[in-house]
Amino acid sequence: MPLIGSLRTLLLRGLLAGLVAGLLAATVGYAVGEPKVDAAIAIEEADSAAGHTHAEPAGGHSHGDEDEPLVSRSGQKAGQFLALGLAGLALGAIYASVAHVARRYTTLSGSRLALALGVGGWAAIVAVPFFKYPANPPAVGDPGTINERTLLWLAAVLLGIVAVAAAVSVFKVLGAQLSTFRLIGGFAAFVLVTALGYLLLPGVNEVSADFPATLLWQFRVASLAETATLWVCLALGFAALTEFATRTDTAVRDTITTAG
Repeated sequence: MPLIGSLRTLLLRGLLAGLVAGLLAATVGYAVGEPKVDAAIAIEEADSAAGHTHAEPAGGHSHGDEDEPLVSRSGQKAGQFLALGLAGLALGAIYASVAHVARRYTTLSGSRLALALGVGGWAAIVAVPFFKYPANPPAVGDPGTINERTLLWLAAVLLGIVAVAAAVSVFKVLGAQLSTFRLIGGFAAFVLVTALGYLLLPGVNEVSADFPATLLWQFRVASLAETATLWVCLALGFAALTEFATRTDTAVRDTITTAG
């Protein structure tokens, strides 16, 4: 079953699958992740209140002068649907473009290619960076190191891409071997490159000793569930649309042949 369609057709397919995936991921984030964010913010505010000094500077001080957030929590919760919807559209366009190029260099086709791209993309962009630099709730992290942490995360994404590329290369090199052996070789290459990268990249741990461990891991699991939902739904949606287009095209050709 080939991955039929022009680049424009694939882009439309990716945009639709990406939009749906983004909205579903936002739903998971709203239901699972936001309660953990609220709990982390409550801890942060409690710590700030406990450490607040009432010694007022000359001229006095009023709590009403404290800066209010630019976007309220209710606005942030609603805004994630817009943000993830747009992110899903962008990711879907990139996904479709990669599929357009990849179909020229692989024997995989149709829904199998779509699912393989989903697994590889999730492993490179989500899994490898996450297990080196897992997500932290709002109360965790030094604002002064945000640029450094962002660069390290980007380096981990690059590592993930290299690891997936190594796995694909080994899989193709072992083309004459049994499929199981090829999978083992590709997986071993992925693990080896990832492990070496983890050793070279510096560690980051800014979680205070008094932050609840249970809440920390619940937040991280929720974050992983949200990104996994995005990638799973994108891959399955793209694969389903591909299969539907293939069956439709086959049905049209059969009709024309019968009529002829």
